[in-house]
Amino acid sequence: MTSSLDAGVAARLKRTGPDSLGLLPAVVQQHDTGEVLMLGWMDEEALHRTLTTGRATYWSRSRREYWVKGDTSGHVQHVREVRLDCDGDTLLLRVDQVGAACHTGDHTCFDADVLPLGPDPVTA
Repeated sequence: MTSSLDAGVAARLKRTGPDSLGLLPAVVQQHDTGEVLMLGWMDEEALHRTLTTGRATYWSRSRREYWVKGDTSGHVQHVREVRLDCDGDTLLLRVDQVGAACHTGDHTCFDADVLPLGPDPVTA
């Protein structure tokens, strides 16, 4: 598939690893609080659509299609900023989240399941 993503940006992306689709993880964060909302997957085209529309667009690995956050649920992500990490293999989207970020209806995808930690290695 060809992409309309800026060639300079595309050249910085590292698409190596186990995924043959060239997907990059996109960590999504509330722009004003820093709260981590979710993790989505993007290829070059999803990133291009996100950068040009200001709406977060992802690649669904299960449905094998693009989806714009909020088109079905109404829980829109207005993109304020997109950053590429130092290795070029992970994206950070800073968004203004309208409604729940998680498909379960939770505010974030990390609300429901806090895992127990072992003893603190500093005090143990």
